[in-house]
Amino acid sequence: MAVLRTRNLKKYYGSGENQVKALDGVNLFVERGEFVAVVGTSGSGKSTLLHMLGGLDIPTSGEVYVDDKNIGKLKNDALCVFRRRKIGFVFQSYNLVPVLNAYENIVLPIELDGNTVDRAYVDRVIDVLGLKDRLQSLPSQLSGGQQQRVAIARALAAKPSILLADEPTGNLDSRTSQDVLGLLKVTGEKFAQTIIMITHNEEIAQLADRIIRIEDGKISEGYEPDDIGRRKIPGEGGEADE
Repeated sequence: MAVLRTRNLKKYYGSGENQVKALDGVNLFVERGEFVAVVGTSGSGKSTLLHMLGGLDIPTSGEVYVDDKNIGKLKNDALCVFRRRKIGFVFQSYNLVPVLNAYENIVLPIELDGNTVDRAYVDRVIDVLGLKDRLQSLPSQLSGGQQQRVAIARALAAKPSILLADEPTGNLDSRTSQDVLGLLKVTGEKFAQTIIMITHNEEIAQLADRIIRIEDGKISEGYEPDDIGRRKIPGEGGEADE
């Protein structure tokens, strides 16, 4: 069952001779529970794609569907709520709040949404990520790998449909990178998360179920074009043909 899809997604900057086509007609289909790696060189459009998938930026044209909802039709407030509840983000820079300890950082998005923390679930995530003994530590007291684990736990805590990771091991050494990505894969399988990871590291990408390569704003390999044609987009003549 599809959890995310795009239809002819485009993002252009500038105009005329100075126009940059960051995304140029991307059709993407991600199954629920998949771990997908998006690889490409710097400037290929992979980070722009991630921002579009997460509703962090507005496309020039095309659609993004998350759980069969066209997020481009949501007003700003509704999009913020939808994004907070359906999409988890893991960034290279961690983005932890420095004055909050590890546990407070993990549950912060849930509390901001006014929801009750599912302590049993969060405790399971913390246990899988090996953070039990560091919950009272401030980010400055944690190693880079530990901070990234806290960021992953925070992203998983709200039980999102999709986890988007932008170069999640870019600031980590090789061994820690492998550990963090291994845990990301384990948590994805254990908690039924769909993961889309942006990376320039081909070795790390091999941990994913499927690798998508993007070049010059277009997907060059890693998916079957016929899949897009065979599955109908909601609102375009019928329900998706799973």
